[in-house]
Amino acid sequence: MEIKQYNMIKLMDFIFICSAIIFNISVSLVYLSTKFDNMLLLQVSGSIVIVLIVPFSITLYGYLKKDAKRRIITPHIAILFYLILELLLDYIFMIPFRDILVIHIPYIIVFYAAEFSMVSISFERNRKMGFVVILTFLILIGCLIYLYIG
Repeated sequence: MEIKQYNMIKLMDFIFICSAIIFNISVSLVYLSTKFDNMLLLQVSGSIVIVLIVPFSITLYGYLKKDAKRRIITPHIAILFYLILELLLDYIFMIPFRDILVIHIPYIIVFYAAEFSMVSISFERNRKMGFVVILTFLILIGCLIYLYIG
């Protein structure tokens, strides 16, 4: 029975870390597709970000079921909060919130809270893969800088 629980936790860790990497790469592609005005790539990469609600929800449920520590659960909730906020603003209400400073600034804060949550949970669950997640986050930051400066 203990082996089964250990394998389930490892599976949750694997799904979480893969989802964090996919998130960072997808957001990087959102920035690049915006820079190059590629609407197809923007739609595909943006949709991938939204679909990540599913694996992040599954991992949160799995961690809750296995009584994970609060330092895993709380940041996980921040990630899901960001993804749901993104879904609501960009896909359901279709608000041009990036042009409305009073909405955009809190959105940016929630985005970085989610990003740092992904990095912290990744390091907590697997130190080596935490470095991979932070590397993809740095790529994301590079793409963001390129979007506005490049």
